[in-house]
Amino acid sequence: MSRVTPGIWSHPGQHSAIWPGRNYPLGSTWSEEATNFAVHAPAATGVTVCLFDEHGGEKRHQLTEQSLGIWHGAIPGVALGTTYGYRVDGPWQPDQGLRFNPAKLLLDPSARAISGTITDDPAIYAHQLEEPEHRNDTDSSPYVPRSVVVDDTFDWGADAPLRRRWRDTVIYEMHVKGMTALHDRVPEELRGTYAGLATPAVTDYLNDLGVTAVELLPIHQFVSEPRLLENDQVNYWGYNTIGYFAPHNAYSSAGDRGQQVSEFKAMVKAFHDAGLEVILDVVYNHTAEGGALGPSLSFRGLDDRGFYQRVLPTPTDDDSRPPFDDTYWDVTGCGNTVDASNPPVLRLILDSLRYWVTEMHVDGFRFDLASALTRVRQEVDMDCHLLTAIGQDPILRHVKLIAEPWDASMDGYRVGEFPPPWVEWNDQYRDTIRDFWRGHSSGIRTVATRLAGSSDLYADDGRSPYSTVNFVTAHDGFTLRDLVTYDHKHNESNGEDNRDGTDNNRSWNHGVEGETDDADIVGLRRRQAANLMATLCLSNGVPMLTAGDERGRTQGGNNNAYSHDDETSWIDWRPDDAWLDVYEITKTALRLRREHPALRQRHWFEGRPAIQDGPKDLAWLHPSGREMSADDWFDESLAIVGMFVSGAPLRSPGPRGEQQVDKSFMIWLNAADGAAALTLPENAWVQAGEVVLSTDPAHVPGNAVKAGDEVELAARSVLVLRQT
Repeated sequence: MSRVTPGIWSHPGQHSAIWPGRNYPLGSTWSEEATNFAVHAPAATGVTVCLFDEHGGEKRHQLTEQSLGIWHGAIPGVALGTTYGYRVDGPWQPDQGLRFNPAKLLLDPSARAISGTITDDPAIYAHQLEEPEHRNDTDSSPYVPRSVVVDDTFDWGADAPLRRRWRDTVIYEMHVKGMTALHDRVPEELRGTYAGLATPAVTDYLNDLGVTAVELLPIHQFVSEPRLLENDQVNYWGYNTIGYFAPHNAYSSAGDRGQQVSEFKAMVKAFHDAGLEVILDVVYNHTAEGGALGPSLSFRGLDDRGFYQRVLPTPTDDDSRPPFDDTYWDVTGCGNTVDASNPPVLRLILDSLRYWVTEMHVDGFRFDLASALTRVRQEVDMDCHLLTAIGQDPILRHVKLIAEPWDASMDGYRVGEFPPPWVEWNDQYRDTIRDFWRGHSSGIRTVATRLAGSSDLYADDGRSPYSTVNFVTAHDGFTLRDLVTYDHKHNESNGEDNRDGTDNNRSWNHGVEGETDDADIVGLRRRQAANLMATLCLSNGVPMLTAGDERGRTQGGNNNAYSHDDETSWIDWRPDDAWLDVYEITKTALRLRREHPALRQRHWFEGRPAIQDGPKDLAWLHPSGREMSADDWFDESLAIVGMFVSGAPLRSPGPRGEQQVDKSFMIWLNAADGAAALTLPENAWVQAGEVVLSTDPAHVPGNAVKAGDEVELAARSVLVLRQT
């Protein structure tokens, strides 16, 4: 056991009197009289609050009170914007999860704001790099970020979470900096910031496109991994969280001494004023402290044994322990796995989620590697404490909850298994639709299932079609343009010899690897991109678009650009290379979806009439005009399908229980190499229609069609007809 001695740590910092304070709420709570500090460190033998002045001078306040594992005290006269950290003393037994080291300045896990970032220096490690079993007593304070004392007061006016229904939701996944870093209509000083996102240049664009919610890549305070800093790189995506209550300070245009909090709130308010919901991509499954040989920044120095999943002991004759660097159990691929089954950790996660809803007014969350959070003694458990607590919480159960339903292990893949009210990223939709449009499907049986809402994954447990979040691209992987431009990843600039990133891209370069001046190939690529976007927007479920895909954003074939905070990742807003035809198709498809409830239904299709003697609510058509037969469904050569969606009437009732009537639609998808002669079905319910969307130039919106007509649809094209 090691304790701080006055000869080591009382100089140059100065100790000062402190009041007992209280153990709730966790974090720093400011008032004009005194600021309360409370931090959970149950196995510590001493905790000191360290306050810093504007010149970096440090003043220490030894906490004397501990209750329920929480150290607490109140310090009078602390100014707003003061930066602080904790020094925590206790045993140094790293193989047992006891890694206390008062030489390390630790972030407050509940800090509402964080100032600065890390510098790659040996001092940030609690252990000696050459001999990791020994403690490193070098002071880390010059090299690590600091917590900030803030006041949460903000004039929200009448603002409140929007609570848009899932079936009316269209998600736009974006990066705070990448969205505006190159935007010529955003003031230069605001580009890449929360304030930049709040400008009309962004909100008007999103409304014009037709999305209803933004999903922000991680904005919880994060830092870059030391290995990236060594190579002059950064963690651009932000999946390396160190502060679960703090908006990332680098996205603030006004400063990092608490200004980032009010700037984030103003951004949310601007989105809400524009009718757009705000969803946060949250990373509770692991932290920036990495594996056992990673830096000591916060959780590791406060409660390493309680916060991280450990390697389970196995019976041995000599009862030996794992070596120092092999004590963590990792299913995140990031060195550690947060133990959400531990009550204090569960409390931290729930407090964080509620904070972002009640104080920051966000509308929902997308949980990165959500399966890792369900682990109870390392086994996936959909009845775990976290999911149960969220499901019954009076605040959280009403916000949007999206699971990435897998982690980095084989048994963590749980698509279709998360309980209500969760919805899920559906990678099976992504893979099926990519394969269909690149000509790698074995018929259209699975394609039809994905278009209709993936009932095979969600209908058997009473969930609705909106339980699937459909996507064809995301931040991780090829952009849409690169998906139709490259057969292989090109990640050389990442510095890992092109070994990183998936090889399972299901992409097609259409004859040439990379960009080309061949007009025919470029035209086909753009049509294929439009086909993918139209399919996504018109499928049953919740569509998610990746920022910039609608205008042809490229990463030059890099499918793992997490370390590129540059033009590789930022959206290029110049019109000269924008795929504006893809933008118009996307905008049209989203407008049709918004205007017609037949294209965003709440109930599952049943393949039978919604009323007596009416049309089937959904019918699948062969190119010949007849309904698909049993043999057709098993025809692996079939690459053309027609989807008839009836609007007369809808199976879903209106808000007062009234029968809803909409137009009927006929959607044709031709992924074949050649043109198809399609016969429009003759029936008693739909006699005539018009073209409302087409990626085949021969079919102009507004053109009339009638039952029994034969229509030629070009190879690799989409045609959407609406009843007149």
